[in-house]
Amino acid sequence: MSDSPSAGPVTHDGARSRSHVIVIGNEKGGAGKSTVAIHLAVALMRMGKSVGVIDLDLRQASLTRYLANRQQWSAKRSVSLPMPIQCKLPASTARSLDEVEAEEVENWNAALGKLSAECDFILVDAPGSDTHYSRLAHANADTLVTPINDSFVDFALLADVDPDTFQVGRPSLYAEMVWDCRKQKAISSKSSIDWVVMRNRVSMLDARNKRRVGQGLKALSNRIGFRLAPGFSERVIYRELFPAGLTLIDLTEAGSAVPFTMSHVAARQELRELLIVLKLPGLAGAAIPL
Repeated sequence: MSDSPSAGPVTHDGARSRSHVIVIGNEKGGAGKSTVAIHLAVALMRMGKSVGVIDLDLRQASLTRYLANRQQWSAKRSVSLPMPIQCKLPASTARSLDEVEAEEVENWNAALGKLSAECDFILVDAPGSDTHYSRLAHANADTLVTPINDSFVDFALLADVDPDTFQVGRPSLYAEMVWDCRKQKAISSKSSIDWVVMRNRVSMLDARNKRRVGQGLKALSNRIGFRLAPGFSERVIYRELFPAGLTLIDLTEAGSAVPFTMSHVAARQELRELLIVLKLPGLAGAAIPL
C-alpha cells in the first residue's frame, strides 16, 4: 500500500474547503458503521446542514442500499425525507497497482471536490478492510468516528490485550494505520484528525466483560490519543429500520408504522449525546432535533 503524498488532504485554491469531513472507520465488518453514518447524516440535515455521503464499501455498499431503501419508502408514501447528496466512487479496472492507486486518487479528489462545493459536511462510510480508498479517506478526515462492538474481538483492532491480566499492550493494525494517516495529514495540511471511538451495541447488562472493555478503552485513549464517546446500546430497532431506510429520527414521520416507545426516546438520547461529544463545527449552541 503506497504512502505517497497524493494520499494527503485535498485543497482547493490553496486552502481547505469549507466542508468538514467525517469518516466512519473501522477495519472490521459488523461494527455498525453504516448505522452510525446514516443517523449522523440525517441528524445533521435535520439541523439545517447540507450533507454529502461517500460509501467506500464498494462490494456490500450497506449505506448505499440504506439510502436506496429510504428513497423507495419515501416515494411509495409520498413523504419527503431529507436525503444527502451521494457520490459514488468506481472500482479501478487497471492491472498495475500504481495505476490503480493513481486512478483512485483522481476519483477520490474529484468526489471530494464536488461535494465540498455543495456541502457543509461530508460523511464517508469506510469499508471493513484496509483499502487504498479507505486510507485516502482517513488521511482526509477532520473527524474520525470508530464504532467498535463491546467485545475484545473488536478491541483487538486497536491494541493487543494480555489474556491473563487484561492489560492493554501495543497498538494494533487499525490504530497503526490511523497513526500513519494522522502523520500524512499533519505534513500535508498542518491540521489534525479528531479521533473519537464509540462503543456500539452495548449490552444493557452490567457484565464483567463490559467493564473490562471500558477500562481498556480508557487506558488506551490516553496512550494513542482518541476521545471516547457514548455509543449506541444493542437495540432490535436498528435492524428493523434498514429495509425502510428510516432512522430513529424519522419514526414520528407520517407513514411510519413503527410505534414510538420509551426505548426509542432513550436511543435518540444516545444519538444526541454522540453529537454533543463530537463537537462538530457550526453546531455550538444549535438545537438538536431529537
